[in-house]
Amino acid sequence: MKTAFTAILAGAALLSSSLMAQEASDDAEPAAAAEAQAGADQAESEDGAATEDSAAQDWFPSTYGADDELGAANLLSPELVLKAAELVTEGKAYPLGIPVGANTPGFGVRELDINIFMPGQEGGSSIGPNKMTYVDDVIMGWVGLGSQIDGLGHLGIDNVFYNGNTPADYVTTGGLTKMGIHNIPPIVTRGLVIDVAGARGVDVMEAGEYISLDEIQSILEDSDLTVEEGDVVLLHTGWLSLIESEPERFAEGEPGIDRVAAAWLAEQGAIAVGADTWGLDAVPGPEGTAFSAHQELLAKNGVYILENMATQQLVDDGVTEFMFVLGQPRLEGAVQSIINPVAIR
Repeated sequence: MKTAFTAILAGAALLSSSLMAQEASDDAEPAAAAEAQAGADQAESEDGAATEDSAAQDWFPSTYGADDELGAANLLSPELVLKAAELVTEGKAYPLGIPVGANTPGFGVRELDINIFMPGQEGGSSIGPNKMTYVDDVIMGWVGLGSQIDGLGHLGIDNVFYNGNTPADYVTTGGLTKMGIHNIPPIVTRGLVIDVAGARGVDVMEAGEYISLDEIQSILEDSDLTVEEGDVVLLHTGWLSLIESEPERFAEGEPGIDRVAAAWLAEQGAIAVGADTWGLDAVPGPEGTAFSAHQELLAKNGVYILENMATQQLVDDGVTEFMFVLGQPRLEGAVQSIINPVAIR
């Protein structure tokens, strides 16, 4: 953990310096935001080639209002819960989260350690006349590891994030002042799993392979499914099967969607989009692009991202739609969180 926490401290120092510099140049921020909106929207087309998006495209303020912090979670409703409950015909529950520990590979320097203690009970001593004993744990590490949800404050475009927020607006070393993970309401709605690997006739797709919009639409059509407002959409690539057998290969790249597919899913009204990969986007991206599907979903549309979703059991059982249930840990001011959503059929 020493390397990781050195990186954390260095990053915190860099962030503090950056924020102080931003506070000193507040007058320049509106121009910077406008420049980011007009000129930084480089994205790949369906075939993965980089193209210039419309310079006049507006993506903030949000359609939910200039002060909105929830994005697509505004679509959640009791009606969606009742509709999803109709999909429960067997009562079988599938954990979509994976176990997370010290050896779980993740993006960059992300690591996690669990330390176990029995405070005040050294030498086998107990507490009180009834001889109470207990065990506690302390976790040190990154919450963006393993199965996780990316909040709307996680990723942006040239330092402009969801609803036009800049780091000076909401990022502090003590936690986010806007768009914290604790604000997300319980997500209970219909879930869809799109078996891309199965449609291609493979167990595991290759790193850097793109899942195009045409391919997604074709698989949906073959499955007699449509993406509807309020859905959670999960893509199955087989990539998660490598996390234990080939952890280095797993962490070095991944198959994933492009910006065009991400934009279409957001347009259909998806609340969250996820995959059985650690970052949803194809890695490596075309011509040096980095996580442009993240930019489209989080920054532009307020759609949450679910990573390292355990979709294999659903695919093995032939499940294509299900009741999706998530109540994430409400870590105040956190950017993201380790999760274990449940699919129920």
